[in-house]
Amino acid sequence: MPRDTWDLGSKVLKNRMQETKTTYFPKLEDVRAATEVLKSVAAVTPLALQLRFSKQYSSTVFFKREDLQLVRSYKIRGSYNKISSLNERQKENGIVCASAGNHAQGVALSCKLLEIKGVIYMPTPTPKQKIEQVKMFGEDYIEIILKGDTFDDAYLAAMKDCEERNHTFIHPFNDEKVVEGQATVGLEIFNQAKQALDYVFVPVGGGGLASGLSTIFKQLSPSTKIIGVEPEGAPSMSEAIKQNQLVELKHIDHFVDGAAVKRVGHLTFDICRQNLAAMITIPEGKICQTILDLYNKDAIVVEPAGALSIAALDFYKDEIKGKNVVCIISGSNNDITRTAEIKERALLYANLKHYFIVRFPQRAGALKEFVGEILGPTDDITHFEYTKKSNRDNGSAVVGIELKSPDDLDPLITKMKLHNFYGDYLNNKPDLFQFLV
Repeated sequence: MPRDTWDLGSKVLKNRMQETKTTYFPKLEDVRAATEVLKSVAAVTPLALQLRFSKQYSSTVFFKREDLQLVRSYKIRGSYNKISSLNERQKENGIVCASAGNHAQGVALSCKLLEIKGVIYMPTPTPKQKIEQVKMFGEDYIEIILKGDTFDDAYLAAMKDCEERNHTFIHPFNDEKVVEGQATVGLEIFNQAKQALDYVFVPVGGGGLASGLSTIFKQLSPSTKIIGVEPEGAPSMSEAIKQNQLVELKHIDHFVDGAAVKRVGHLTFDICRQNLAAMITIPEGKICQTILDLYNKDAIVVEPAGALSIAALDFYKDEIKGKNVVCIISGSNNDITRTAEIKERALLYANLKHYFIVRFPQRAGALKEFVGEILGPTDDITHFEYTKKSNRDNGSAVVGIELKSPDDLDPLITKMKLHNFYGDYLNNKPDLFQFLV
């Protein structure tokens, strides 16, 4: 089961009277206007029936393929809609954004198409592949500045730039025009669906897509349940709704970089807590397994945030049986260098990869005994790091073992202890384990 699930119905009712007086909701006419603005820029992506998933969940499952946009994510919708709405003075002064991913690419392409100068701040550790993608889309219209070690560092530098040079900041989610642009995804789904939709699963980072899409469905198909999906390591919207106020998470796991946000926007929070039927958080390992399955079984490449909505289906398999379901595939900007980490996290989540400190007796044949008599016939050593002997009797090694079945773990530990090889189990010791994964 997911580590965190929030039913939003009862919490919303307590405050709906005062909230609805102040909360901004994108108007249908403004979203339709955004659709016109985006006609020559953003593709009308397919709403594609997925036979494998439909059979697996005894339902009718569709993927909304926003990964097929030119910039390989839906972000072009919000960024272009916002930048195109600027007045002539703002366009002349230029724009600024802070991003290490999809928002930067959307802004870069928008700058080139609208012939507006833009400055994009990115953290210094941003992978070269992402920097090159942003350069490709923006060409001579954008300047990339690498600043600080984290997104927060880049964001602060971008805001300082706006103050000093009177540039307009293009927020990735907490902006009305951005939300209206992202809302066009919801309008497309409604127009493309040939039957009533029961569930739409939407990834949540800052909440721009979920805010816009959910508002469309509230107006055009109020019976459709919109489920927000966050990574377990960055549950900023879930926590905000739980506490009924904006919160800033002290620490987040940046692995699902397209949805790793410490604090959602005040606009998006107000909308999501009223519009969403529920929020669910998904373990990163489950997301990784979904990425691998989509690639191996469906030939679909997705980034971690793009797999969120699909990974949520397992946790709703009873509720969605016999229903019409849409999953938003939000993006496919995945760095191939992350493949090893994705596989590792997937195996750990499936309880198939285990790390031990193994104490080898200081005698000839000890390693041969461990391999031949302790390991099972399908167990595989995938990591071996031997250290100098700690005493005259034993020498320690950190050993990673991949199993074929989770049921093989207990027999392995039993044999290790019986033959005095067992030193310690590292998977449940995060302070030590972080140095391995």
